[in-house]
Amino acid sequence: MQDELGIWLDWLRNHPELQTLVASAALIFAAWLANWIVKRILVRGVYQLVRSSRETELQDFGIIRRLSNIVPALILSIGVNTVPGLPEAAVTVVRNVCGGFIVLTIALALGALLDIINMIYRRRADAHVHPIKGYLQVVKIVVYAIATILIIATLIDRSPLILLSGLGAMAAVLLLIFQDTILSLVASVQISSNDIIRVGDWIEMPQLNADGDVIDIALHTVKVQNWDKTITNIPTKRFISDSFKNWRGMQESGGRRIKRSLFLDQQSVHFLSGEECEHLHRFNLLDEYLTEKRREIDAWNAKLEERGKEPVNTRRITNIGSFRAYVERYLRSHGGIHQGMTLMVRQLSPTADGLPLEIYCFTNTVAWTQYEAIQSDIFDHLLAILPEFGLRVFQHPSGGDMRDWCASLGQRGEPAMRERESKPTAPERDASRS
Repeated sequence: MQDELGIWLDWLRNHPELQTLVASAALIFAAWLANWIVKRILVRGVYQLVRSSRETELQDFGIIRRLSNIVPALILSIGVNTVPGLPEAAVTVVRNVCGGFIVLTIALALGALLDIINMIYRRRADAHVHPIKGYLQVVKIVVYAIATILIIATLIDRSPLILLSGLGAMAAVLLLIFQDTILSLVASVQISSNDIIRVGDWIEMPQLNADGDVIDIALHTVKVQNWDKTITNIPTKRFISDSFKNWRGMQESGGRRIKRSLFLDQQSVHFLSGEECEHLHRFNLLDEYLTEKRREIDAWNAKLEERGKEPVNTRRITNIGSFRAYVERYLRSHGGIHQGMTLMVRQLSPTADGLPLEIYCFTNTVAWTQYEAIQSDIFDHLLAILPEFGLRVFQHPSGGDMRDWCASLGQRGEPAMRERESKPTAPERDASRS
């Protein structure tokens, strides 16, 4: 066996080209075998250990798999010197390419490590208040920039200091290239330090058609999921230069504002008669109010003496004032209204669309669906109870109103038409006289 091996070795020495080819193939096979062993045994073993520790999310970043690629590159870089007959230029190229590949692999592994750090940090309860994703992206940029310089220096077989010395002259160009990154970094620092926005905040930026929840804060962009489920990407620097509305204060207060008006027909406003007052006394919410108001008005009118005999000089209860008092008491007894926040019912300036009666209060929930349900229930009740006070909601004439009006005109015009038809005309009267 040894004799046959010696014969093969002597034969290869007599054929240097074939010896170089066989040695190169053996080196490549050794690199492949090392890569197979590392990934099939070591990497799988590490993944099994990760699964057993319930940190299954860590394997998704591929940091271990990337680092395993260094082993075959090291074997090629070291073993290329042992290949006989290989030109020096080829040895240098292989060594430099392997060195650049190792630097690239380490840079990608560091990027994956930064992703793992961000994932672990997001598990904290206060991670949405002070996100670090933007800062980690800056570190990534620095790592990749250094890796690029080292790769280029390795490929051209020169010192990295030579490339770094030339960066001074390129500083102005780099500032122009990375101006958005620099501005975004400054904006991210200000957003984080001043607590301007957080993940989960409801923001509204009409100039960019953004109205929804913040789902991600990165270095360059902030992602907002609008209520129609579309995604709006907003440059981070726009949150410093532009105005926007953050609804976080409303969400943290526990109450959401209702500010809506009922437009009343001003022609339906009048003083209440005695019968109408007795009718409104049936309302439990108004009984005490009407009694106190009647006592106050009677005391005021008693001071007028003789002038009090004229109704125009006296104070009287109005239907709109009684309705306003009823609405306020109704809101104060409503289970869905926050009683610790501002609550009032007020009249606004009359308009061509009627007299606005504004309801201003807060619900005791900030959930959208519950808020809309409470608001709708309140106005359903108020619209239905209006006729009890002799009030009408102002509404522009609709097509049905115009048809009813034309029909009423037609009914009133038919008798007049028949009367005109029954009367003889002037020629007919002249003919009958002759």
